[in-house]
Amino acid sequence: MGKKSDRLSLIKRIIAEELIGSQEELIKHLERHGVHATQSTLSRDFKEINISKMPHPEKGYIYVSAEHIAARTEIGTSNLGDAILGVKFSGNMGVIITKAGYANAIAVIVDSRKSPDILGTVAGDNTIIMVLREGVEHSSILEMLHAAFPAFKSL
Repeated sequence: MGKKSDRLSLIKRIIAEELIGSQEELIKHLERHGVHATQSTLSRDFKEINISKMPHPEKGYIYVSAEHIAARTEIGTSNLGDAILGVKFSGNMGVIITKAGYANAIAVIVDSRKSPDILGTVAGDNTIIMVLREGVEHSSILEMLHAAFPAFKSL
């Protein structure tokens, strides 16, 4: 298995099937399948295929893909909207406040929706900054968040 696309597919499959908490752990899984990868390679791969870390009740943190985040009931909430504590706006900027450790996973989902109203996001541990297109109604961003995260309750 030498092709990059094969490695990326294998990473997605392993992360979907196993609770992987570290790059070292993933490297061991890959090696069992005959794939050698370094941590720097995995970091680039994670960015390309939208892999992020999320809190897990028993494992601490686990890697999840954007397409599987909402489906994984082991993560601790049945819907990530429960992890959104609030949204504030100032001009063409929006800030999403989350429970600790959830910002990156929520930002991955926001980014994956490819909203023309959001130019980009930057996630920390419990805060996401959104840069909005000029003139965007804040209510349209809240509607998108409600669609993406049905359990999200804006105040």
